[in-house]
Amino acid sequence: MTQQQSNSLRTGMVFMSMIFFIFGFITTFNITLKDKIQEVFELSSFMAQFVNGCFFFTYFLLSFVCGTFIKKIGYKNGVIAGLLLVAVGSFMFYPAANYESYAFFLAAIFVMASGVVFLQTAANPYVAALGTSETASGRLNLVQALNSIATTIAPWIASVFVFTAAAEALGAKAVQTPFLMIGAIVLIIAIGVYFVKLPAIESEEDTARKSVWKYPHVLLGALGIFCYVGAEVGIAAAIINYLGLPETGGLSKELAAKYVAIYWGGAMIGRFFGSIMLSNISSASKKYSYVLGVLVFAFIAGWFVTDYDVTSGLIFLAISVVNFLLMQLGKGKTNLTLAVFAVIALILVSVSILWESNMALWAICSIGFFNSVMFPNIFALGVSDLDKSEMSMASGIINTLIVGGAVIPVVMGAMTDSLGIRMALILPLVCYLYIIFYALKGSKIR
Repeated sequence: MTQQQSNSLRTGMVFMSMIFFIFGFITTFNITLKDKIQEVFELSSFMAQFVNGCFFFTYFLLSFVCGTFIKKIGYKNGVIAGLLLVAVGSFMFYPAANYESYAFFLAAIFVMASGVVFLQTAANPYVAALGTSETASGRLNLVQALNSIATTIAPWIASVFVFTAAAEALGAKAVQTPFLMIGAIVLIIAIGVYFVKLPAIESEEDTARKSVWKYPHVLLGALGIFCYVGAEVGIAAAIINYLGLPETGGLSKELAAKYVAIYWGGAMIGRFFGSIMLSNISSASKKYSYVLGVLVFAFIAGWFVTDYDVTSGLIFLAISVVNFLLMQLGKGKTNLTLAVFAVIALILVSVSILWESNMALWAICSIGFFNSVMFPNIFALGVSDLDKSEMSMASGIINTLIVGGAVIPVVMGAMTDSLGIRMALILPLVCYLYIIFYALKGSKIR
């Protein structure tokens, strides 16, 4: 590889990291917004989950179409289209809040989500193709880690702008300022992206456009994404109400929202570990120096998002160490690491259902650590052994099943209304069982 090619690939990775940050922030901010909308419109848990349902159902409607569309217009134009849709959706929240219309809120979420679908459908295969297939999982874990910085910040910002006493008095209008800021920033980035020269992904001659449907590991991987996103979003959307229960902490919504940031922060730390351990860095000393830096960052993140609570920072650090040690059981193999993490996530969900007090609080928040490598690892396994001309179509199929983030939380909402929030966690437990199957059996290429 020439120096020019290396610089070009580095430019591509920097650019994609920025895009992952943007759609990570938007996705998690909307998930956290569910509790505010439920309060303003006095909705049941089932109806409130349509905030997430509307956002993630967009993947089902548009992902495959976006995959085909991006194949024609190119990754760069697909990203620009996505950014513009995100900006329009963000600006729609201003009149939606003025009219205090739930339907208008859902329409704004749908438009914004349409932009996120464009961004995600373009970004994942682009990152996978920026190098060898052997290190694709490492690259995907890295950009997902940067995505997770945004998903950690978003609930904290929501707690400041949306869940404070001052915001309570504003009602629906509390969301106007943050969404105007999001829209303006994304619009500026879209304009800037137009002038950026990105490395092209050279594809082989497309001789069998529909051949990806013949690969079981692609289709089973798509179902794995359905289960993973459904479980992750369902748990994230449940945390505020779960931690409000007397037996699991009895926290206020403002404080519970900060523990949502802990949940997403765990995913961030785990993805940084994954990007290091699943990369092509050959020097062990260099790897472990990076790991040490991540651990220092873990303490600072846990300390910061819990209002500078040293105890919480130390607990977050301790769980980070355990997360790193358990990652070693995967022996650097994408599928084995996925299986180990799915088993631990299953155990933590079980503890969240059965235990009470601080143990339950930290069990449910720690699930984020073990969700960390699931999306990049499932995606990497799902597109493994495909040529570059098949990447966008496979990405469209896999991203379509992100609709799990719509289906599973809505079903969990109905279960919460009838059985209680702790029993609703049984559904994510089933999801992690399937992910274990995919990691060990379903991901084999045949």
